[in-house]
Amino acid sequence: MEIFDPLSLKTVLQMCTAAVFIYLYIMFITRVTGKRTFAKMTSFDFAVTIAMGSILADAVNKPISSLMPAIVSLALLAGLQALFAKILSSSNRAQKAITNTPILLMKNGTILRENLNKALVSQADLMGKLREANVLQLSQVKAVIFETTGDISVLHSENPIDIDAIIMEDVKSDT
Repeated sequence: MEIFDPLSLKTVLQMCTAAVFIYLYIMFITRVTGKRTFAKMTSFDFAVTIAMGSILADAVNKPISSLMPAIVSLALLAGLQALFAKILSSSNRAQKAITNTPILLMKNGTILRENLNKALVSQADLMGKLREANVLQLSQVKAVIFETTGDISVLHSENPIDIDAIIMEDVKSDT
């Protein structure tokens, strides 16, 4: 019994060729539509990135049956991503209608428990993020924000300094 039969070697070569082709194609799409195509700026960006990853994996694993559908699907997703990015960057109204609003989880050292509940973030998760940000005392925390991407941003300082209003402009702070 052979370790590599000719059929499997042919399949491996097809997969390698597809992987190289798809890699170059992704570089081309990113160049044409911009870096945001694979960014994680909003939940939509993240969902599209996951979908593209699934399409790419399928195209590399089954190059004969899925290479052309993958090329078309990736081009469509990248085009839609670029279109929505253009709409969101040029219209505040569209941005408010389509994207989630960041939620304030802590303000000036105080945990906003109602907002934690709305965001479905546990106090343990919040404390983990504070530790990651090297917060030693809650009084150092100026704001903790649950971002539209699902990330948690921690703004802290040992100095008595205020946060510029523009940084907090789109953050939902009411409990």
